[in-house]
Formats: sequence, C-alpha cells, structure tokens
Amino acid sequence: MGQFSLFAAGPQVLIDDASGRVVHTPGLVPAATAQAWFAQLLEGIAWRGGRRLMYEREVDVPRLRAHFDLDDPALPAPLHEALAAVRAAVDAPFTSVGLNLYRDEHDSVAPHNDKLEDLVRGQPIALLSLGATREMVIRAKRPPRRALHLDLEAGSLLLMDYASQFHYDHGIPKQRAPMGPRISLAFRVRPVAGRPATTPPAAG
Repeated sequence: MGQFSLFAAGPQVLIDDASGRVVHTPGLVPAATAQAWFAQLLEGIAWRGGRRLMYEREVDVPRLRAHFDLDDPALPAPLHEALAAVRAAVDAPFTSVGLNLYRDEHDSVAPHNDKLEDLVRGQPIALLSLGATREMVIRAKRPPRRALHLDLEAGSLLLMDYASQFHYDHGIPKQRAPMGPRISLAFRVRPVAGRPATTPPAAG
C-alpha cells in the first residue's frame, strides 16, 4: 500500500479482498457545490467540543463535532443535499450523519475503527469531505501493518464496508504545514432502538 493521488480520475478501489472493501471517489460533488455546503455548515452548525481521558489525564478532543439523525425535521439543507448525492452513489439506507470540523493542522483524529455496536451489520460507512484537503491514513491492524496515505479533497467520497472495520484503522493525523478548515460528513446506518446492531439488513 502507498500514496494515492487526489488527481486520479474516477473511483479508486483501494482495498477489495477478504479483509474488506474501501473505495475513494474524487469529485463526487462539484467543487462549487462542496464549497457552498462547507461555508453554510461552518457558520450554521452549533459545533461542540469535548473532553476525553488520555494517559490518565483529561484533554480536549482535537476537533469539533455535531450529529444529526437524517429524519430530523431540523436537518440543515446542505445535509439534505449531501445525503442525496451520497445515496445516488451508494445503495445503503443511511440513518445518521456525524460531522467533524478540523479547524487547522493541529486538529486530528487518532487511528480507530468505527464501533461495530453502533452500526447495522453489513452496512457501509460513507465519508464526504468538504473544505481543505487532509491526509487520511488507513492501516492494517495486523503485521505487516501496510498503510494507505490518501488525500481527501473537497467533494470526494470515501466508502468503507463493514468488514473493513475489523481489519483496518483509519485516522486524520496532525500536520506541520498550515492547513485550512475541513469538515467531514460521516453517513452511517445506525441500529433501531431495541434491535441489536448485528441484525442483518432486510434483502431488497
């Protein structure tokens, strides 16, 4: 695994084997549309911070966050439009969107996999990027720990299937060079209350 260029055209199949499937699609959303959504969400969302324990002390989460259920009547218009674009490309019944705001090069998210108890079995995770281009590192959990270094530019979609969460971590590292703000929209299929997340989706 290695570095993938943001200038490659069309969907890029990064992983497609027994360990899962990961596909990057540059330019899913036109640049002008991605910029309009970014500006509206940056100013219009009630972003919140957070605290977490790290090395036995409490520290600030190095990014801002927000979350919406997709059936929320108050869902902002850019998220309605982004959902339509993602659903046109991905056949999945997404029910929620998590937003992360990386304010500059100092914001990040540590390597992790999505919590499987928060996902319906077999359903993918779709990440739509807005704003500044940031590097994502996707790394195998087991030796030889091969890694992908992927530039996620505005309007691009990264699709990770359910199986990939068992075998790979993904994260956004801090950068040394100055970076503008970036917003990530993470579309997921959450389990219905009272129904286990491992319930297979109905065929259709």
